Amino acid sequence: MKLEHKNILVDKVNIHYVESGQSAYVTNAIKAKDISTVTGITAAKPTMIFLHGFPEYWGTWSAQLSFFSENYRVIAPDLPGYNLSDKPADVRFYTVPNLIAFIAKFIAAISPDRPVILVAHDWGGAIAWPLAAFHAQLISQLIIVNAAHPSTFTREMINNPLQRKKSAYIHQLISASGESLLIKDDYRYLSEDIMVSTNPSVFTADVKAQYKQVWSQTGAINGMLQYYRAMPQLAKNDTDNQSNNSTASFDTSSIQNDAVKSTPVKDTSQLKIPNIRVNVATLILWGEQDLAFVNENLDDIHHYVPNCVIKRFKDTSHWLQHERPNEVNAAINAFINV
Repeated sequence: MKLEHKNILVDKVNIHYVESGQSAYVTNAIKAKDISTVTGITAAKPTMIFLHGFPEYWGTWSAQLSFFSENYRVIAPDLPGYNLSDKPADVRFYTVPNLIAFIAKFIAAISPDRPVILVAHDWGGAIAWPLAAFHAQLISQLIIVNAAHPSTFTREMINNPLQRKKSAYIHQLISASGESLLIKDDYRYLSEDIMVSTNPSVFTADVKAQYKQVWSQTGAINGMLQYYRAMPQLAKNDTDNQSNNSTASFDTSSIQNDAVKSTPVKDTSQLKIPNIRVNVATLILWGEQDLAFVNENLDDIHHYVPNCVIKRFKDTSHWLQHERPNEVNAAINAFINV
């Protein structure tokens, strides 16, 4: 597989992405690297776009890019704030509604003439779910890899103490010491506490070295934390005394807008379950040993995603595409070729 590294401007934000399997017939639109010049693309192959999550980069999808590039045009961006993409300083950029609109523009620029197959994990999935709900015309099929649906996730945050416990790490990330925590001791928190796999052979020393290079990009740690700072709502941490915890120490140092400056931390009685209904054909691939999400996030998912297929992996963690790449590829391939 030959990967090409490319860049494109979306709303004056540069997005780095890798691409393989592209048709030979490409207009000057993408070559110009500016969506304002896009007039159309003639591509013989369907386009698949892969969105990564925290704290990763386009490389999380290497096994999928290699597998699908023979029959598809495959594209994996670094999300804004990550690795080689721009890292907007204003936290308002990272609010979910803006991220939805931004990624919608990215997809429309990459594939203006036909919908894409969208594959997403973790924060990529948090964007992909509402993107598929509100911009369904851009997506032919949706594949979610261990990313809770925002409606069921909020429901579990309200009702399930275990989900609140699993989400407690977010309070550390949005605290005033969040950035120093991630950088400390050569990114030990990220490499040893976050990227925990059920398969110890997955995150080898070489793999971790590559991730540390990604995290060391100027502004990358702050950029990835902006997603959490801009979250619309987060349940209080059950283990904390809220008068002295993350609510009080919420990091507002890089926030200049009062509308976003207030803490996302709320009592469970104040959390509101969003009504995010997805009618796009959807495949959910779910590792059941996820340290971030309870499996109950899949309960009654068909209420919000009626055209949905779920495939569970019992002895697999949050890092499903790393741990079971061949099975993930086979499941996606079967789903998109029904």
